[in-house]
Amino acid sequence: MASQKRIVETLLERHGKTFASELGVDLRKNTPSPLFRLLCYALLTSAPVGADLAMRGAKAMVKAGWTTAKKLEASDWETRARVLNESGYARVDEKTASQLEEMNTRLLDEYGGDLRKLRDAANGDPKTLRKRLKAFKGIGGTGADIFLREVQLVWDECYPYADKAALASAEKLGLKADAGRLAQKVSREDYPRLMAALVRCKLAKDSQDVLAAARQ
Repeated sequence: MASQKRIVETLLERHGKTFASELGVDLRKNTPSPLFRLLCYALLTSAPVGADLAMRGAKAMVKAGWTTAKKLEASDWETRARVLNESGYARVDEKTASQLEEMNTRLLDEYGGDLRKLRDAANGDPKTLRKRLKAFKGIGGTGADIFLREVQLVWDECYPYADKAALASAEKLGLKADAGRLAQKVSREDYPRLMAALVRCKLAKDSQDVLAAARQ
């Protein structure tokens, strides 16, 4: 049987790339644009599509130049729907195009397009953060969890954060399904990578392969 240390090492070797990193977002900057792009990705993952399709949609939005709330505000519904459709959102492109506008309007009206102001409004409470994220049209529990799971790299009040998907994967791998216990196994900086690796393992359905590799 592989040790938990070896299982974690194997996980990070195979899947240890955050979703923000895959999107090309440097959250360490903690500035409006990276946070906005992560929020858009969180909304896209809340649609009934696969994780790979949500990533393609988020990258398509960046290619279209919608990297801030102000830039997205300048877009029209037809263009948003077309960009999403061409990235694979054939069934939900129109609905998602509308949700993006509603989300963006609220972001601009309540927080001036700056998610750091949402953070300030939550007064350091992760539960309040999650509630405020879910208040955006189109972002459900899954999307809010993804945002918090990734942003904990720079928002210390969210650390250690683990959502249901990551914890379910941890349990299947024989790791403790507890955020605090999992945080003890890696550095502060590597913890978001571990959470992403657990989710990617679940999506890939390769927990048995990870365990087999860890035993070698």
